[in-house]
Amino acid sequence: MTKRIDSTFSRLRSENKAGFVAYFMGGDPDYDTSLEIMKGLPKAGADIIELGMPFTDPAADGPVIELAGLRSLKSKTTLKSILKMATEFRKENNETPIIVMGYANPVHHMGYAEFAAAAKQAGIDGAIIVDLPPEEDADLRAAFDDHDLALIRLATPTTDDARLPVVVKGTKGFVYYVSVAGITGKALGASEAVANAVERIRTASGLPVVVGFGIKTPEQARSVAQDADAAVVGSAIVDAIAKTLDENGQATSTTISAPLALVRSLSAAAHEPRI
Repeated sequence: MTKRIDSTFSRLRSENKAGFVAYFMGGDPDYDTSLEIMKGLPKAGADIIELGMPFTDPAADGPVIELAGLRSLKSKTTLKSILKMATEFRKENNETPIIVMGYANPVHHMGYAEFAAAAKQAGIDGAIIVDLPPEEDADLRAAFDDHDLALIRLATPTTDDARLPVVVKGTKGFVYYVSVAGITGKALGASEAVANAVERIRTASGLPVVVGFGIKTPEQARSVAQDADAAVVGSAIVDAIAKTLDENGQATSTTISAPLALVRSLSAAAHEPRI
């Protein structure tokens, strides 16, 4: 399944541009609405989709994504729902990579081998498990290797030269660089620091480097895309969904169109040719 990821970055390199990665919380505000948003993302410019898996204790998430997770759980979303969403998406799109992103507990509860097999069956390409460090992910990585899935790790501003080889070893697909130390939704790191980090991680890993956390505007997406292999936006997309909901947290007539309009503007900026 890493072939979809590899071919996406190969295409982007041939076009001399960075990619755009769109994150949203699966099941927010409900399964059907969330699936329609997912189906619309590629046409809106998303090169890779990050499909959030809700969890009751999202330690790395800021308030915007935390609330999205709570709305998703309220609508009875489970890990099996997330897998079903990917399966349904694949009936219409077999090219856009899907990366699930979330926490280890639900995956561990299902069983690493069972999750890997189910993810492969659903057409998922990889996963980012934010609270599973390299020292603890050997079993999941082995299960992913058995099914040619990418276990994607995070590097941060505090990942020094001693730690970086540990982080990138065994990573497939790409490395996700968190531009700031802290939770999702914080301000984007300084552009020069981001550029230096991207080059350092790319050299150490031999993989594309995507940059996320803090990108909210087309200008920021354009800036990051000058150096990174892709720009990731999550909180801004999730917030665009939240702002359309009624007083009961239910979808309205703009819940699908509003986040897709935002993705179109952000992805267009990220896709501008490099200077």
